[in-house]
Amino acid sequence: MSRRKSRLFATATVMATIASGLGLGLSSSVASASGGGLKTITVGVLTDVTGLASSGNATSVQGVRAGVYLAKREGYNLKYVVGDTASSPAGALTAGQSLVEEHHVTAVLTVSALAFGAAPFFKAQGIPVIGAAEDATEWTTDDNMFSIYGAIHGNLVTTAYGKFFKSQGVTNLGTIGYNISPESADSTEGSAVSVKQEGIKVGYLNAAFPFGSTNVQPIALAMKAAGVNGFTAAIDPNSAYALIVALKNLGVHLKATLLGTGYGGDVVNQATPAQAQAAQGVSFVNPFEIMEQNTPATKQFAADLKSAGVKGLPTSAEYNGYESVGLLLQGLKGAGSNPTSASLLSSLSKIHNWNALGMWGGRTMNINNRTSIVSGVDNCIWVAKLVGKGFDLVPGADPVCGKTVPGVSVSPPT
Repeated sequence: MSRRKSRLFATATVMATIASGLGLGLSSSVASASGGGLKTITVGVLTDVTGLASSGNATSVQGVRAGVYLAKREGYNLKYVVGDTASSPAGALTAGQSLVEEHHVTAVLTVSALAFGAAPFFKAQGIPVIGAAEDATEWTTDDNMFSIYGAIHGNLVTTAYGKFFKSQGVTNLGTIGYNISPESADSTEGSAVSVKQEGIKVGYLNAAFPFGSTNVQPIALAMKAAGVNGFTAAIDPNSAYALIVALKNLGVHLKATLLGTGYGGDVVNQATPAQAQAAQGVSFVNPFEIMEQNTPATKQFAADLKSAGVKGLPTSAEYNGYESVGLLLQGLKGAGSNPTSASLLSSLSKIHNWNALGMWGGRTMNINNRTSIVSGVDNCIWVAKLVGKGFDLVPGADPVCGKTVPGVSVSPPT
């Protein structure tokens, strides 16, 4: 991968002006969101605004923007500065350093496949980091990092995915993941072990797929030759949709396709017409309740998105950005009247009852459990299927919950 220069949008106002050209639809007035009597806190948002990973993560900024309204109800004026990883580890470090050293943020919210590039720096600086554990193992080893769906141990295995594919009649699975992302590679291997627990064959496994590549024809041919009738992947939408299209063009009939990214606006708002057509009947994992459940929590999320000017169904990244603000706010409640990085870090370290803003259906998680979380809260996943221009709940998968497979771990290629 060629190294691209990291871009840091120096202020929320400048960020909004530039981001409008990227299709993020930000508003400087909302990003500032000042209010009388509110406590002001400035945070960094480290995400993949440009580059190969942007298709899955760039819209996280819109989720944070919706979180500004959540913060205002809790008595905070949330200001944020966006750092673009440019989809490289070096870019993540450069952006992270600027957030801390130039903009003096109290905390960093991150939704990035490359956050591991900045993790050692944040650890050394004592900066609390809140976000999605989608990239590597620093969430399980660094006590300054707090994942909105837990410190995932991708090398451990849950039966949830196997239970889902068995319920869909899959007998032969194909699965792929990225070589650059340990979490992606671990997830690929883990899915294979999970389905084997349910008696499903793994006909094709590739945990070393080039990051962001759309050169999928060789993989499609190999999957066809292996006779797979089910497919899952821990990859960005661009790669996944390309492979789905290639499989359909080869006449491969899949009883079930399950993708880790793509629910909601990722398909409806961002996919090309060809991709959206290919995604018909594809199921998507969400670590939180889906909007079609119309729970009080999802309705509040929808209302905050509307206030922020975000139209349509939320993307996975918007969920992650919004939930990151929610966890930040829970930490701020115990961080004193004038929160510092140190006091916020101390408060976050005492949270054992995170409920994902109610989007886990009453379940809670100890976000400081760094030893045994495998697949989110109670090993549960919510699954929605694209039908037409909307999504349907998959029966029995709202959520489907599994158990950790005892004594089993995976070690994908590096």
